Amino acid sequence: MLKLSEILVSNQDIESFDELVPVIQAVARSGERFFRMDVKPPYPDTPENWEDRLEAAFSGLVR
Repeated sequence: MLKLSEILVSNQDIESFDELVPVIQAVARSGERFFRMDVKPPYPDTPENWEDRLEAAFSGLVR
C-alpha cells in the first residue's frame, strides 16, 4: 500500500496540488493497487475536497 506521505517525500519538487494530481495518476498506472491518504497535502491551493480529488485521480476517474 502506497501512502500519500511517501509520494510527497519522494517528490519534493511538487509545488502545488495541481502538480500532485498527475503524479497520483502515474502511480496508479504503474500498477499500485492501494492508496492511503495519511496526510493532507501541504500546498496553499489544496482544495477542501482534496481527498475526493486524489481518490478520483488514483482510480482513473480524472483524465
